[in-house]
Amino acid sequence: MNGKNHIIDIDFFRQLDRFTFMVRKRVSTAYAGSRRSIHSGRGIDTVGYREYNPGDELKSIDWNVYARSEKLYVRQFEEEKSLTTHILLDASKSMDYSSHKVSKFEYGARLAAGFAYLVTKDNDKFAISTFAEDVNISNPRRGRQYLISTIDRLSETKLEGTTKTNECVMKYGRMIRSRSLVLIISDFLDKLESIESAIYRLADHDLILIQVLDKTESTLTLHGDMKLKDLETGNELKTYVSENFKAEYQKQLEAHINRIRKTCDRVGAEFYTFTTDVPVFDAFFNTISRRRW
Repeated sequence: MNGKNHIIDIDFFRQLDRFTFMVRKRVSTAYAGSRRSIHSGRGIDTVGYREYNPGDELKSIDWNVYARSEKLYVRQFEEEKSLTTHILLDASKSMDYSSHKVSKFEYGARLAAGFAYLVTKDNDKFAISTFAEDVNISNPRRGRQYLISTIDRLSETKLEGTTKTNECVMKYGRMIRSRSLVLIISDFLDKLESIESAIYRLADHDLILIQVLDKTESTLTLHGDMKLKDLETGNELKTYVSENFKAEYQKQLEAHINRIRKTCDRVGAEFYTFTTDVPVFDAFFNTISRRRW
């Protein structure tokens, strides 16, 4: 970080308002609004009546209606289903990398805050927790003010250490009380075994993995004598980047990504990869246009 706060765009909320408007207009199934269903005998607002059936709760019978009709009717209520959203954002040192204006962490933080903003539209609970070698757990809460304070916290997050995906997910998973929407935002440059174990641990939830890479990581453009530095460990490597080197790099990167994708497919999770030069709006739209919010 070099003593500087991460930059989260000052027009962030205005961009998200435009985003949600465009999503509602362009994709009718992408943003479903409040998740509501009709149940008998529970809830707050009465939305109608139906005839009593054996097994219905007696307390749901409207005796005033019975006095007028001499027939048993039960009240039906509108019940809102609340879904908690847990967002895990990689804050390891490798997320500090940037070949231009936006680091991987800043891009991931904007995505995380954007998803949290969508959740606040339904007044549901959310939490954005950061992880690297350990996980900094935030408790799920509701509200715009909580989102603003979360963004302030993310802008001051110190990026350090290596990524231990599975260990952090194992620790965080203990505090998830019910089936939830879980998003993991990371460059996923961790060991495949660790990533796969984390996916399996969260397989019972509605799980989304979003990989954030810098453009120079996605497509290696270096050439010639180079000194490469591992941001997480500080180790340096002097090497010659040849065309064969770049081809082998791309092959291994694609194999790494494909294995993550196959594991996600196996458990019914979603997996997306974006580079930081992709407009955040496009990343949002590409992700949620395939699902109901």
